[in-house]
Parts: sequence; C-alpha cells; structure tokens
Amino acid sequence: MNRSMHHSRLIKKTRQLFIFLFLLSSTLHLNVQAQTVLTPDDVAKIKSVSGVDISPNGSHVAYTLSVPADPFEENSPARNQLYLLDTESGDVVPFFTTGSVGSVAFRPGHNSVTFLTQREGDSARSLYEMSLNGGEAIKIFEHTNSILSYEWHHDGNHIVYTAFEETEESESPLPYSTVVFEENQALRKAFITNLDMEGHEPHTLQVEGSVYNTVWSPDGEKIAVSAAPTATVDDQFMAQQVFVVSHQEQEVIAEIDNEGKLGQIVWSPDGDRLALKAGMDIHDPIDGRILIVSASGGTPQIIDKDFEGKYEQISWAETNTIHFLASEGVWTSYGTIRPDGSNKESIIADNGPILTSFSLADNGSAAFLANTPAHPNEVYFKTRRGRDLQRMTHHNEWLGEKEMGRQEVVRYEARDGEFEIEGLLIYPVDYQQGTAVPLVAQVHGGPEAHYSNGWLTSYSMPGQMGAGKGYAIFYPNYRGSTGRGVEFAYSSQADLAGKEFDDIVDGVDYLIDEGVADEDRVGVTGGSYGGYASAWMSTYYSDRFAAAVMFVGISDNISKWGTSDIPEELFLVHSRKRLWDHWDWYLERSPIFYVDRSETPILIMHGQEDTRVHPGQSLELHRHLKVRKPEVPLRLVFYPGEGHGNARASSRYEYNLRMLRWFDTYLMTGNRTADVPHWDVPVEK
Repeated sequence: MNRSMHHSRLIKKTRQLFIFLFLLSSTLHLNVQAQTVLTPDDVAKIKSVSGVDISPNGSHVAYTLSVPADPFEENSPARNQLYLLDTESGDVVPFFTTGSVGSVAFRPGHNSVTFLTQREGDSARSLYEMSLNGGEAIKIFEHTNSILSYEWHHDGNHIVYTAFEETEESESPLPYSTVVFEENQALRKAFITNLDMEGHEPHTLQVEGSVYNTVWSPDGEKIAVSAAPTATVDDQFMAQQVFVVSHQEQEVIAEIDNEGKLGQIVWSPDGDRLALKAGMDIHDPIDGRILIVSASGGTPQIIDKDFEGKYEQISWAETNTIHFLASEGVWTSYGTIRPDGSNKESIIADNGPILTSFSLADNGSAAFLANTPAHPNEVYFKTRRGRDLQRMTHHNEWLGEKEMGRQEVVRYEARDGEFEIEGLLIYPVDYQQGTAVPLVAQVHGGPEAHYSNGWLTSYSMPGQMGAGKGYAIFYPNYRGSTGRGVEFAYSSQADLAGKEFDDIVDGVDYLIDEGVADEDRVGVTGGSYGGYASAWMSTYYSDRFAAAVMFVGISDNISKWGTSDIPEELFLVHSRKRLWDHWDWYLERSPIFYVDRSETPILIMHGQEDTRVHPGQSLELHRHLKVRKPEVPLRLVFYPGEGHGNARASSRYEYNLRMLRWFDTYLMTGNRTADVPHWDVPVEK
C-alpha cells in the first residue's frame, strides 16, 4: 500500500469516528431536549387558520380553523371549524365546530354568517346560516347535488351558486358499473335563486361548459362568469373564458377575449370594467398578473408588466384603487395600484409576516391570514389608516415552548450567471457557527411555486423537525419559481431538469462553501415537481446526494405525458415541445435514463389514486433501480385512497415517520450501504 492510499484511509477512518462521536453527542443532546424540539407527533396536531372574511363594517372576522384528526383514531382529512372574532375586543368565539365548513360569508343586510357544510341527515353539501348573536345553524338552501360555491347579491336574498349537473345513469342490467374514461363527466353549472321566495325554482345560467368563477356586478344586474369547454382539469387550468351574464335573462351579454390561466375576477365599483388575476398569455405558468378589460367585452390588457413579483389576490375597492396582495421573492406585500398601473403604493411592506390572503371591509380595515417562521397561519388585522398588523389569534401557543432552528434568507449566483437565486435555510437547533452538518434540500413542486420566509414545516417537509434532529433544511427557489416576475417564471420552460435543477445543486455547493453543509451528507426531498427533482438528484446527480425521499414524483417524461390529467398544460407552460416531435429529448430529461449512475438510497412514496402524476411513475423508477442497481437501498410505498399528496391524518403521520427514518438511516450517518429499515414503520402511541 502506498503512502497516499494509507493516508486517505486514515482520514476516512478518522472522519467515521468523528461522525460516530457527533451522532452520539447529538443523540444524548436530543434526549435531553426530547420534549422541547418539534416532532412528528407535534406536527400531526398543528392547527392552522384556513380562510378569513371580514364583516362590511369591520367589527367581526369570521374565519375557519383547520383542525387535524387524531392519526391514531381516524384517517380522515382535517376539519375546517368556524370561529368568530370581535376586532375591537379581540374576543374569539368557537361558532360552528361540529362539522367541516367552507365558503364563509357575511350575509348582506342580515346580522348573520353563512357557510357550506353537510350535516347528519343531509344528502349533499348545503347552505347554512347562523346569527351573530349565536344559536343553532339553520339550513337555508339545498340543491340536488352538493353546492360547490356561492356568492350573495347585495340584496341579501339572491345567490349565484355552482353545483355539478346530473349525469346519465347506466342502463346495464349487470350487477356492477364501469368507468368510461373522460366521458359522461359532470359539468359544473351555475344557478341563481331567491331565498326570500319560498318554493322558488333556481334558474340555470345559459353558459356552455363547466363554470368556475361567478361574481355579481356592484348593481346586481350582471354576473361575471368563467367557464371551460369541458370538465377536464386541463381545460380548467388552461381554457377558462370570461363571460358577462344578465341577471334577469340568465344569458350571455358580453364575452371577454382572455387566454391562459385565470384565478380571480373582480368588478370595478362603477360596473364598467373587470380586473382579472390571470396569466399574461397562454404560456404564463401562473395566474399572477393583473389585467383590465371592459365589462362589455374585449381583450384584457396587462398592467404593471415589469413587476418582479406575483399578484396573489386583488380587490377593486374604489373607482381608481385596486388593493393587492403580492409575493416579492421570499416576502409578501400589501398595497394599492390604479387600474392603469400607475400610483403603486405599498401599505404593508415586506420583511414582516407572510401574508397569504386578505378580506377588505367597507370602512377600509382589513383582515389577513399570515404566518411567520415561528407559527403557521393566524388571523391578523389592520385599521383603515394603519400600516401595522396586529396578530389576533394564537391557536398553537404551545409552539412557543419549542426550540426552533434559526431561519434566514440565502442568495447565491447560478453557475451560468443568468440569475441570483434566492432560498431559505433553517439551521439545526443550537447550531454552532462553522460546523458542517447534514443538509436536506427541500424542493417545491410546480415548478410554478415558491417558498416564502414563513412557516416551512409540514408532514412532508422536515423543517423544524429536521432542525431538532440536527439537520439543516434548504429551500431553494430555483429558476421557474414564482414571486420573481415574468422573466424568471418563464426561464425554465423548454429545459426540463436542466438549469432549474442545476440551480438547486449550486445552492448546495454554496452552503458547502459557507461551511454549513457536510458535502458527504446531502439529501433531497420534495413532492410532484419536487419529487421529479428528488429522482433526478438520486440518478443524474447521484454522486452528490447521500439520501433521497421522492414523493408523487416524475421518473419518465414520456409515460408522464400519456398518463397525466394535464398534458396540454405540461406542453404550454413547461416543456414547450411536443412529445411526438422530441422523443429522445423527453427520455433524456427523465431520471430513468440515468439509473446506471444511481448510488443514492431512495425512498419512493406515492398516493395510489394520483391522477396528476400517475403512481406508475414511481413504479417505473423502482423497477429500473431494482433490476439494474440492486445494491442501492430502495423502497416503494403506496398510500391507498390518497391522490397527489396525502390529505388524511394517519397517512400523513405515517409518511412523516418514514421520511425522517430514511434520512436518519442514510443521511445523518453518511452511510449509503446501511441496511434498508424494516418495511413496517414503528409507531408508538
């Protein structure tokens, strides 16, 4: 043996001893802290405010609180309970907590709150009302099928609502029924009814296709409606057109020549114009721009085109004033802009709580949903002239007793020099400056999404749970992410897994150079497009990653196109190349093409009912790895009844345990050859 080889082995053994001692000390330290850091059991019980509506006079805020089920008792989704907040006294009253509610609104001219729910004995989701003085929830309207959405006319009597139409029933005498793919799908239809007239039969709006948005004009004479040609998800995403319908005749009186993604329609106070929160064009991956159009028809015109951010919500409160909530990088802002794009003013600037939605009262006061690195969404409030936010609710006070890792914004240069990339980093609890620690890169989906500098922990994101175990967690907003303007959002198109994923690796290199990340203990996880990144990092970039957890991710872009429910969206805002013209390119941008490089232990998890990314994507990668690289630690887990992400309490909790155990086994130790953990995850009640 030559001296260099002996020296290399000595360094390796010394390093292994150091890691062992580090893990031993970390384990002892964590045992002392066992009750003070965040755990999967803690995450499973976190509540979060999920919706907010302020009364017209600003005196009350009705909000929904998402309350998770006990994963040991019930594998069901979280329930949205209704609460009422007095903005003057700050008092909070549990208002309706015996079921799950949605579409909360103050009824005009009535001292009451209305909402959708399905109670025992109801055949479908119906409209209920409760007086602000309390009392029993009373059902005031029901439809043959569940009501999907509704909006009050200013008279407090009429509503416009949507519900699925009836579909044909099979006349087959066979004792079972089949599903004929994408045929006989129920369309969403819009209806008007007057609740003040007993026995009044609802009128159907004469709009072709499947209806999504329905918004009354200020005078109540018209309704702005958006409809897609079919009920497919692809059409919902990419083909909604805006129409204006007469209240009296229920017929279309104007058509808007919009294209691309659509998120919101708002009327000008005088009823002459519409503002759309929508895509700039058919290739825009998000509905994050503001466009203005005449209510009598025409082509919408974008305002503030050069804004290097994303509009998240708009409200046209005065003739020349549109209120907006926007993402700007990893921050959010709230302000006003004129409908011609001028006089843009920030009322609540960045560097504060991350605002996720707002509700504006007639007197100018506003209620917000907002979160911070220390807590998930809560209700915040500001007066008309105020610029400071006041936190009004505290639904997880026990989080204040938990030790959290420090969270900060990081910025680094992409290798091609085209962009400065922004991201977020959570340090391990009690991190010592200059210590290289195991790092998990948490990759967001989309890619038309981004991370904000707020609460970043969930069942599928290690966040503060990882920080409590000694990991650093890195959240990169790679190119193609939102919140950075049009150019940045378009920059990853026609380059699947290319520079966008290089940006993630560049961020890892930056953190290694900064002395934070241990280059031999870098992991990756993410769902959907983040699952695609996880598969790519464990194959194409496998030499860089010691462990991967892939969730509802993509492994084969050829079969992905043929099995997803959004093939046209994939082309229009992502690949920009037709599969049949570029077979080789699609294959070469697929993780299965690079399985021969794989050395990374990978845990693959997927919902069995996923229609966005078919479970076969996970099965393909598993099969290729198992046959071609049998020595690489591997596991595939399917979740029955779950789709594109887990919605139920038990499956979320179980996912969380599996993810953390995989990282503890391979990433914390840096040992890629460790035995695969037992197939059954240990759960202690």
